[in-house]
Amino acid sequence: MSDATIWWVLTGVLVALELATGTFYLLMLGLGAAAAALSAMAGQELSTQLIVAAAVGGLGAVLLGQWRKRQVPTTQDAQDQHLDLGSTVMVEAWDAQGLTQVKHRGALWSAMLAPGQSPATGAHRIQAVAGSRLVLEKI
Repeated sequence: MSDATIWWVLTGVLVALELATGTFYLLMLGLGAAAAALSAMAGQELSTQLIVAAAVGGLGAVLLGQWRKRQVPTTQDAQDQHLDLGSTVMVEAWDAQGLTQVKHRGALWSAMLAPGQSPATGAHRIQAVAGSRLVLEKI
């Protein structure tokens, strides 16, 4: 089997794994493998192919990581990820640690006060979700 064929098979495997995981980093490595396949088809030595694969795949992964770090999640992004944000719940009582149980969407949820809020009963808005706990603010 030729070097180019091996690189193309590796490209297909990496792209298939990326489709299964959705990370995009494997896609960058797949691009590196594709670049190495093109290098092999151009008649380059194996050492050159490896350098091309590492350079293209590594650079793509690094650039993708830097791009993701610069992305600032907006309030709308948070709302899209947690459809519970903004919903209203009723608080019957708070315990000494500032925690409570509220009924939301037909189930009991553990909830806590948002920073700067004081415990009060009545209607509260879901401000955030911290793990499996709702963060509430008084309405």
